[in-house]
Amino acid sequence: MRLLIAYGSLGKLFHLKELADELEKHDVQVKLIKDTDYSRGFPSRRISDWINGDKDTKKLIKEFSPDAIFTDRQSHFALHSIKSGIPTFILLRGHYWQEYFWGMKTLGNNPLVRITIWLRNRIAEKVFSKATAILPICKYLEDVVRERYPNQNTGVFLEGINSSRWFHVDKMDLDSPSVGLIQDANWWGKTKELLVLERVLTKLPNVNFYWVGDGLYRKRITNRLEKFENFRWLGRLQYPDDVRKFLETIDVYALITGMDLAPLTLKEAQLMKKPVIATDVGGDKEMMDDGRTGFLVREGNAEDIIKRITDLLEDKQMAKDMGKNGAEFVKNEFNWERVAKNFLEIIKPFVSTN
Repeated sequence: MRLLIAYGSLGKLFHLKELADELEKHDVQVKLIKDTDYSRGFPSRRISDWINGDKDTKKLIKEFSPDAIFTDRQSHFALHSIKSGIPTFILLRGHYWQEYFWGMKTLGNNPLVRITIWLRNRIAEKVFSKATAILPICKYLEDVVRERYPNQNTGVFLEGINSSRWFHVDKMDLDSPSVGLIQDANWWGKTKELLVLERVLTKLPNVNFYWVGDGLYRKRITNRLEKFENFRWLGRLQYPDDVRKFLETIDVYALITGMDLAPLTLKEAQLMKKPVIATDVGGDKEMMDDGRTGFLVREGNAEDIIKRITDLLEDKQMAKDMGKNGAEFVKNEFNWERVAKNFLEIIKPFVSTN
């Protein structure tokens, strides 16, 4: 099989390259490309991109002659791939429809931004409806897709992780006991949940909270939380080396979010043998084993968070056991060999390699 994989940003290249490497062990010839190198469109500043955006895509497809195309976003490239007649599979990483809602609600006051979001949505909906199949990254999201597109093919693509990259290293200079959070602040629907920490920080004054991440709504959070002496924003850390050091240092990892689907940091924290706490939303429950590798907490419930953090910091043996269980859980469920085999099982019924 010849498979063309298209990624949208360098941040996605890292993990798609690992998928490509594993697929090649299964006799799949893979070509990995950046979608905008071959297909652009509005809002590109070059009008020629709007009109002639599919020429380079056609040339790429003719030269490589793929049996299937796998793209990690609903873009112009994906639309042109679908038009080529080659089976095209769309990786859906986020809850697109909630992101669209919050984008229009929080950014739509600017007419140009509103038009841009609307036009991108038109492309996305065409891609979703006409693709060979949509591959959401968790079962929760697959249910969302099936509700919106009951006649569309779907299959869950559980993102893999290379456990060998997560190993013990020297610690950072942080105060203990500590709770670490790693998440960006680019979507208010997710980020606003961090404000629940105001009550948590008040009730746990001797526990240090460290937030790694940044984004459009970061100041909305730090303006409220930095008044607490036990809260510190660290900005973004170099990935993966400094993130590894951060996870090595903290006592508990917490994912406090209004929506998440398959958070990579939750897997990484478990591989670093840290007990985890996560808001019970979206696909978070699929990325951990509640009560065995950590605890799920109810959305907006500060008391849940306070109790679980206190339990883990006071019962060090339980925290250690959960950390060990978490590493085993992620290695078993999300290794790339398992992910690659599952991916091939999903796409092979739609692909002809004659």
